[in-house]
Amino acid sequence: MDFEPRATRKDITGALSNPEFFNYGVEAYEGCKKRSLARDIIDEQKKVQEADLVIFQFPLYWFSMPAILKGWMDRVLCQGFAFDIPGFYDSGFLKDKLALLSITTGGTDEMYSKTGVSGDFRYFLWPLQHGALHFCGFKVLAPQISFAPEYASEEERKGMVASWAQRLKTIWKEEPIHCTPPWYFGQ
Repeated sequence: MDFEPRATRKDITGALSNPEFFNYGVEAYEGCKKRSLARDIIDEQKKVQEADLVIFQFPLYWFSMPAILKGWMDRVLCQGFAFDIPGFYDSGFLKDKLALLSITTGGTDEMYSKTGVSGDFRYFLWPLQHGALHFCGFKVLAPQISFAPEYASEEERKGMVASWAQRLKTIWKEEPIHCTPPWYFGQ
């Protein structure tokens, strides 16, 4: 995979709709409609279209995803492909697909609890699951979080992998979470 994570003018291969003032969002939307986006974007969009389930596996960086994944989302999940106005959240264009975040953290599960120093892990899932994935229409499955694998014993790491492997065997039976504030922040 030779994917460029930065959103640039090169993402639009055809003529700009407004060559006097470059607006990436507008030009990507128009480029999506005209099928004049860069080849790497089109290739990634095709993968999403063909998938029933998209799993985003990444280490948690500063309570979010790494920059390269953010760049992938910015470029691939563009207006016209993943959503439109109107045409977002439950009406998003990816509404027939499932998405799941599989995250590793540097901190322990106690650190990401309601009383932990980092707060409840659901708080940082809101912009990722609700603001990005659900906005595009994905039905979001509960996240798979492996807390502090680098500090875990070999036995604990094997348990994390076994738990994930077991979950994948029955993933198609899972119900999506309710991407509403109460799921993330309580009543």
